[in-house]
Formats: sequence, structure tokens, C-alpha cells
Amino acid sequence: MIGSAREDRGARAAAAVLLLLVIGAIAPARAGAPFPDPRRFEGDIAAFEAADRECFPPEGALLCIGSSSMRMWHPTLAADLAPATVIPRGFGGSTMLDALFFAGRIVLPYRPSAILLYEGDNDIALGVPPEKVFAAFDSFVSLVRASLPGTKIHVISVKPSPSRREFLPETIRVNRLLREACDADTLLAFIDVASPMLNEKGEPIEELFLEDMLHMNEKGYAVWREVVRKAIYE
Repeated sequence: MIGSAREDRGARAAAAVLLLLVIGAIAPARAGAPFPDPRRFEGDIAAFEAADRECFPPEGALLCIGSSSMRMWHPTLAADLAPATVIPRGFGGSTMLDALFFAGRIVLPYRPSAILLYEGDNDIALGVPPEKVFAAFDSFVSLVRASLPGTKIHVISVKPSPSRREFLPETIRVNRLLREACDADTLLAFIDVASPMLNEKGEPIEELFLEDMLHMNEKGYAVWREVVRKAIYE
């Protein structure tokens, strides 16, 4: 028990040190980049923490974190991904940097057995280069590994939205970078939801989206459910 406690404290200390190094490395570059300040989500994160104080999620669950596409999936996540126990932690408008910034508060404490991550969508729309999106992702992976070395990270590809057609080349680039990283690491898995959301002409299928042509309707989430379940359980 003493040895286990020491190992746990050591892992948490290593994660804390790594977080400081990561933020220190990104912050100077961020000053001239279009990444918005992660602290704008302080209210959302505080709400998650308040819910945790009422009923802390079980260890070893599937943590689902990401932007509005993940947030709007919350109502059916548990049913769609059953029998896994899920922890829904989507916060709309977030970026890959936001997921990294708040990982110490809404990722590491849960000690999940696996993470389902969806970020990069808003990053690309903000004009963040795919390479910088990937750099934030790489730091997120390093941070998780420092504290939870055996946790698998399932990475959902950035979806192709009709309202963001102009960003399709950048979307393809960031997805390629994410896929290549996952192909080289057995604890990373790339989930391609983009391909089944495109028609034969390579254009986003509008029938999968709400009127804003950005967020998905039930048909869109049905595509995600099938693809994500297959990736997680097969």
C-alpha cells in the first residue's frame, strides 16, 4: 500500500511538472497565434468540478472530452456507447489547447481506462495551423502518459461540416497528422468519422447536419455512434 501510494504521488508530481513545462512552452507562441485564452471556460470547468463533488465518477471509465460536437452528444452518450461507463466532459467552443490546459482538472483526476477525444474543429475554423493543433494534441498525450501510462486515447477525426467547406484542406491535413501519430502508437487510435460524412463528390452530406450546417442532427450522430462503437469494441 505504501509503495502504491508513493507511485501514485510520484505520477501526479510528474504530471504537474510536465503541465508546467507544456504551458510554458506553448504560452509564448500562443501570444501571436489565434488560440483563444483557455480561461474563458473557467465557469464550465468549475461546473464539472461541482458535479464531481456531489458524485465523483468511477475510476476506469471512458472519458469523453471535446468541443460542441461532444457536448451535444451528452444526452445519448451513455446509451450509444453502452456497456462502457462514460464520463461526459464536452464543453462547446473548445480547442485542442483547451483540452490540454484543463486536463489536470477534468481528465487526470478520473483515472479513466480510455479517453474519447474530439478537438480540432474550432481550432481550424479560428485559423490555427494544423501543425499547431497537432502540437497541442501531442502535449495532451504526453501529459496523460505521465500520470496514466496505460490509458488509451481514441481520437475522433475532425468532421467535415458544410458551413466550414473552406477549411476542408486544413481539416484533411490535421486528420492526416492525427492518423499518422495514432498509427505509430498502440495506445492511440484514430477514429475516422470524416469519410462516411462525405458524399461521392467528397463534399459534406448536408442531411447529417442541423440548420446551421455545423452541428449534427440525429442522422449525424447515428454515423458517429456506428463508427465509434466499432472502433472501441472491435
